[in-house]
Amino acid sequence: MEQSARLQSLAEKLPRNIEWVFIGCGSSFYLAQAASASWSILTGEKSRALPASEITLFPQLFPAGCQAVLITRSGYTSEVLQAAEYLESKLRSQTLAITCGANTPIAKIASHCIQLPAADEKSTVMTRSFTSMLITLQSLAAIRGNRRDVLKSLGELPGQVAGRLDAIHSAIKSLTESRAFADYVFLGQGPFFGIAQECMLKVKEMSCSYAQSFHTLEFRHGPKAIVSPETLITFLISESGFAAEVAVLEEIKKLGGTTLVVCNSGDSMMRRAADYLVELSLDVPEVARAAPSVIPGQLLGFYTGIKKGLNPDEPRNLSRVVMLESK
Repeated sequence: MEQSARLQSLAEKLPRNIEWVFIGCGSSFYLAQAASASWSILTGEKSRALPASEITLFPQLFPAGCQAVLITRSGYTSEVLQAAEYLESKLRSQTLAITCGANTPIAKIASHCIQLPAADEKSTVMTRSFTSMLITLQSLAAIRGNRRDVLKSLGELPGQVAGRLDAIHSAIKSLTESRAFADYVFLGQGPFFGIAQECMLKVKEMSCSYAQSFHTLEFRHGPKAIVSPETLITFLISESGFAAEVAVLEEIKKLGGTTLVVCNSGDSMMRRAADYLVELSLDVPEVARAAPSVIPGQLLGFYTGIKKGLNPDEPRNLSRVVMLESK
């Protein structure tokens, strides 16, 4: 209730009838993609996502007069801080930041800051922080768009997901134990494209495996050349694009690809084309299922990493925060 009150107050302070730009790096950029799509769906306002580096390297790509949302788990990510300083100091633009850190540099730079310290994790890899920040931004969007049904569903989401975790763990663990793959592909549309991107990154980070992501229907336009039994192709099936996405699923199955489907509820057609199926079975609107849809991808990266003898919490060559040296 306290968090909802803070978000309500924030929603009233922020300007209306302008475009929103969600900004981040790595997982936070993929979160920005999912948050941007969710924002437009729930509020009807224009939005887009940009990597923080684009703001400083190609500032002309940042649309004038927009509301920027800066996403950083730690609150210390150098490129996000640089973007924040540019927007606040040079453009005189009031930014909104969201972070899981407390008393961090981003909170000192941004005009407004949402802090979620309870959502932080010690792992180098983002998991809980990703879903927590996405749900919070979706809650802000639901308040702004007067979507009380979605806001209520987002509040109920953790309890519903908790009841499904054991089944999801079991399905993904069984998949990884049954065979290995040379390539991993993740497909999604709308708010699920950012989720597909994040699933790709989780498999790449935690298991040092080759992974890619595409919009589902775009996979037909060239990328399907890589389809083989050694390629695990994961479909994040939406309700909005159900028929078109399942048609791609069937096409890829006929080409000999190995398919994993993540959906809320499958039908007979989907079951015939899916080698592996994870049903979320959540009683919430479609947009509210974006955050839990990343869990199978997180677990796929985790169990694949374990199988390869790696430590999924501490991937090689990576640090928990990217902090660049000042020149």
